Amino acid sequence: MNKKLIFTFFVFSILFIMGCKDNSHPGYEYMPNMYNSPSIETYEEHVVDQYDGTPVKGTVARGYKNLYTNKYTDTITDYLLSGENVTYPSDFEKNTKNLDDGKELYSIFCAHCHGDKGEGGSSGKIKDAAGIYSEIPSYKDNIAPRRSGGPMSDLREGHMFHAITYGYNAMGPHASLISEEERWKIIYYIKEELQK
Repeated sequence: MNKKLIFTFFVFSILFIMGCKDNSHPGYEYMPNMYNSPSIETYEEHVVDQYDGTPVKGTVARGYKNLYTNKYTDTITDYLLSGENVTYPSDFEKNTKNLDDGKELYSIFCAHCHGDKGEGGSSGKIKDAAGIYSEIPSYKDNIAPRRSGGPMSDLREGHMFHAITYGYNAMGPHASLISEEERWKIIYYIKEELQK
């Protein structure tokens, strides 16, 4: 018993003495670049050399404003103006690849509410007790007036682009999730396959 007590006292004495040494030398760092890497804090300015802040390819920059979002705001007036004035970009190609891409993007971002075939109502995978999502109209409906002044079957590209960008009713804005090019592909798919 005495030997165990002496051994324990000896170990704690060594640890105590080691803990009281001079702190001017903190010890050795293995892989110091991992400890001393420059940090870029969220929402703060930075001065990191050789970092230009360009978003990673395929991502949407937070707060990014383009010609569209500088010209149109989240108002009913701009929604209507967008429907009258905004159409596919001049470099957008109406081809099979963009149609297939639009179908895939629609299935990821839209079908859970609007349904695989754009029937609206409760055709999507989201079911809710309040009935909010059961009010989603079909892209083919002829009920007027809608927000655009006409039925869903008459929605123009600009109406859809505005709704995807800024949201509408229970649909939230998707500008931070879907790039502009992807929005046009989704609209192209809806116009070619779901509204006809």
